[in-house]
Amino acid sequence: MAEPSLGVRRKSRPSSERKRSRAPVQSSAANSPVAPKRPSSGGEGPPPAEPPCCNDSEEDMFGDYDSFCGNDSLLAQVDDIEHKYLQDKNMNVKAAREITVGNLQSGIHQKKQDNFSASEKPSVLKADEEAACQVHDRDLVDGSREPAESLLDDLPSSQLLYFEKMNELSSAFRMSPDSKGRSECVNSSSDKIRSPLSYCADAEHRNRPMDFSSDTKCVLLKTESLKDHLKSAMTGNAKAQTLQVSKTKQLKEAILSEEIFVARKAIESSSVDIGPFYGLPSKVKDLFRQLRGIETLYEWQHDCLMLESLQQRKNLIYSLPTSGGKTLVAEIMILQELLCRQKDVLMILPYVAIVQEKIRGLSSFGIELGFLVEEYAGSKGRFPPIKRRVKKSLYIATIEKGHALVNSLIETERISDLGLVVVDELHMLGEGSRGAILEITLAKILYTSKNTQIVGMSATLNNVGDLQKFLRAEYYTNNFRPVELKEYVKIRDTIYAVDSKTENGFTFSRLLNFKYSSYLEKADPDHIIALVTEVIPNYSCLIFCPTKKNCENVASMVCKYLKKEFRAHREKEKQDLVKNLKSIGNGSVCPVLKQTIPFGVAYHHSGLTNDERKSIEEAYSSGVLCLLACTATLAAGVNLPARRVILRAPYVANDFLKKNQYKQMIGRAGRAGIDDAGESILIVQEKDKHLVRDLVNSPLENCYSNLLLELTKGMQSLLLSLVGLKIAVTCDEVNNFMCGTLLGVQQQLLSKEKSLSELIKDGLENLIEKGLLKGRISEKGHNSECTLTITPLGKATYKGSIDLAYCNLLYRDLKKGLEGLILESNLHLLYLATPYDVTSSCSPDWMIYLRQFNQLSAAEQKVADIVGVPESFITKKASGQAIRKNVDSAVVNRLYLTFVLYNLVKETNIWNVSEKFNMSRGYVQNLLNSAASFASCLLHFCEELEEFWVYKALLTELTKQLTYCVKTELIPLMEVAGVLEARAKQLYNAGYKTLAHLANANPETLIKMIEHLSRRQAKQIVSSAKMLLSEKAEALQEEVEELLKVPTDIPGTH
Repeated sequence: MAEPSLGVRRKSRPSSERKRSRAPVQSSAANSPVAPKRPSSGGEGPPPAEPPCCNDSEEDMFGDYDSFCGNDSLLAQVDDIEHKYLQDKNMNVKAAREITVGNLQSGIHQKKQDNFSASEKPSVLKADEEAACQVHDRDLVDGSREPAESLLDDLPSSQLLYFEKMNELSSAFRMSPDSKGRSECVNSSSDKIRSPLSYCADAEHRNRPMDFSSDTKCVLLKTESLKDHLKSAMTGNAKAQTLQVSKTKQLKEAILSEEIFVARKAIESSSVDIGPFYGLPSKVKDLFRQLRGIETLYEWQHDCLMLESLQQRKNLIYSLPTSGGKTLVAEIMILQELLCRQKDVLMILPYVAIVQEKIRGLSSFGIELGFLVEEYAGSKGRFPPIKRRVKKSLYIATIEKGHALVNSLIETERISDLGLVVVDELHMLGEGSRGAILEITLAKILYTSKNTQIVGMSATLNNVGDLQKFLRAEYYTNNFRPVELKEYVKIRDTIYAVDSKTENGFTFSRLLNFKYSSYLEKADPDHIIALVTEVIPNYSCLIFCPTKKNCENVASMVCKYLKKEFRAHREKEKQDLVKNLKSIGNGSVCPVLKQTIPFGVAYHHSGLTNDERKSIEEAYSSGVLCLLACTATLAAGVNLPARRVILRAPYVANDFLKKNQYKQMIGRAGRAGIDDAGESILIVQEKDKHLVRDLVNSPLENCYSNLLLELTKGMQSLLLSLVGLKIAVTCDEVNNFMCGTLLGVQQQLLSKEKSLSELIKDGLENLIEKGLLKGRISEKGHNSECTLTITPLGKATYKGSIDLAYCNLLYRDLKKGLEGLILESNLHLLYLATPYDVTSSCSPDWMIYLRQFNQLSAAEQKVADIVGVPESFITKKASGQAIRKNVDSAVVNRLYLTFVLYNLVKETNIWNVSEKFNMSRGYVQNLLNSAASFASCLLHFCEELEEFWVYKALLTELTKQLTYCVKTELIPLMEVAGVLEARAKQLYNAGYKTLAHLANANPETLIKMIEHLSRRQAKQIVSSAKMLLSEKAEALQEEVEELLKVPTDIPGTH
């Protein structure tokens, strides 16, 4: 299988004549292709040794050449050759050319090595050598050249293209009648020799075109010797002003920009043979090597990127097992779109944590390659996004924010700026309200922008045909896994291998040989200790548990019976982790974690704060922790693989495990590059044996549209925004749009009682009743051309992404607030920003409720009365008295959660607040995140309604407070992706007080000054800060340019 083709193809020759052939992609034991080492230019012998490192800024312009007159200098060689030529007038012209080129190229090659020796890893040179092998050699050198001539191939393709253009410019001179004889030899030599020297020696000379067209220059070339040419060029270079930037860096930047130009042109022509690295400059390949340690792509990744359908810009769905390397393919496609096609890209990810992880990972690429990475998650994101004039943007968004972003682009008629949309975990289309929102987003893109390409990926897809019809996409799948996965189930003390070929689905594997005492047998009936001690502490292990409480119990139980030797493994680092968690909790640390971490064990679930979760994930990734007891959310979240994955039971909470969930969990087994194989062991009770047999051998669940199941967030929300965005404003247009949704594809399966047009009619009538739309829909559907319009409330609802179930209630609450908004503190405003959908899961502790109420000032107590929770009600509830007056429980619960948020904003300490309200700190953290997101939605809602002008300024500040919930001085640092409160405090105390401080920090200095900070984390923090600073600077620059732009419609100018 061929390596990716380069930017320019060679004119075809028989393979026997080629000095360099492209080596095929080969597979290793793990099916991973190994990049073959390319032969040296001579075709045999070991590759030349790497030149010693030197300082770029001090490198000698003339390399090893001592003087203009020295016997060993380049000019002396030229002089000798020229004299030799003049002595032998009958010498064959072709032979003279070969002698000249052969002698001079050895000098050029030495000089080029010196120029590149400044870099620690000459990876760009290597990549450029690969790039050169496809250039039109007929235009550059003679087909029957000597081995020494092939050194010209070592130049990057972009430089060779430059020389090719120079040849075209000089063709008129070379073909003229008076340019025969001696000048033919000299000119052909100077074409091939002088150009590379002037190109490599100095940035200015490199970009200066050489004009051979004028008669004067022809005369000069005839009379002036080659030595004089070289001497004057080198003298000019020596006198040129020395730049502060190193020549190596200049050369790399020039190569990068030219290769992007070449790749862009090639992609526009829809050629499959598109450039050094899948149509991208060779610098991208170097960045993957430096930042990710990726040397070569897997064979399937190469095949996928070279698909004809991708070259033709068709939509694509691709599916591979977890850990197969799906994301890398998506990232290469994203970079192609940003750099080569110069279009913006939207990447949709399922969770905030994954968005932030991806922001950190791609910011370095953005800085190096000149594009922006913008975060759209939680309360972050600008609608519509700033229209950039130069740099392109990669928007990384959650499902909800991605939908709002697409709406804003459609509204401002900028949806065509979006060249590519990448969706990770495409199977989420079938998961509740979030699936409905994802379907709506993709349907709108398909309908409004014919040039936007959609690429979806997933590890767990079954009914791909329906998804292909919906997305009008091609499908690629492969069973490749870099590490083999072995599936087992454990029943009592016997382990069986999963084998679909056998009759009952299992084959006997082995018996556990761990000696259990009767006491230990009672404490650990599932033999978890036996299973984990086979791998830890030298290897990592994950135990998936049904509930959060079960996670903590399993972690505690395992530590109770582990030998003391486990404590000695990386003891100092585990002590540091406990100290770090203590500082995160302002002196408090979870007693379970305090007990388990010394053994290298911890739990991981939503009950942890963001800071705690991040610290535990980092400790596990670095091997300080070797065992995590976790819930199913980890399987769909950040990438934390393990040597062995144990499923504590085939349940998630009280529900039996689904095949998709099972596949995601076991997919975490096996770490590429570390483990030879991964193992999954599902612990099964005798009663569940037949269910588990069905589970492991059944196909994946089908993916069905949720537009009907999630009415207010699905069907009705879609209909409202279609009219609001003027995508479809008549019944016929709406029907036409709906036929293109996943629901439209699956309507026969999902709606057997009513037709799709009847469902649409019902939905539109419901929106008219709610006062969100205006218009009439005739009962028989004859008046289908009647135009529908959106009301101000309807527009505010879809622009604020407000659930239609609460939009009227929200409007009434805000209207009521205007009558007497109490601003002595932010309690009243916090009540309005408390999400409606979290109240049902709240059960107030009435004594705490009363205590909190009594601590309020008189004005604040009045807030409770205004919203409808009188003091008498709380008092009676706390004392257990009967209550006659009917009070809305949703309002009571909402006010209780407002008290939690009020304490959080005042204290900014999750630990203290969670203890005060007897809630888990994870619940408090999630409440805070939900409130920040809802406050942002509320702000967009109020911006659309003039009557709520007063809320705009108030909500802007409140959103910021809820988003960061820290002291004001830490907010600039916490804007950086991945910097949470604990890390922000460390940075602030170390003197990094602003975004500029962080953006200009030295990662090595950060490591020394900040505890528990790895080199990788330090680099990511600096990259993310640079990206954010660049983004803000670009935004200001755009604003300045917009202000200074001269209007085209000035009266009297035409």
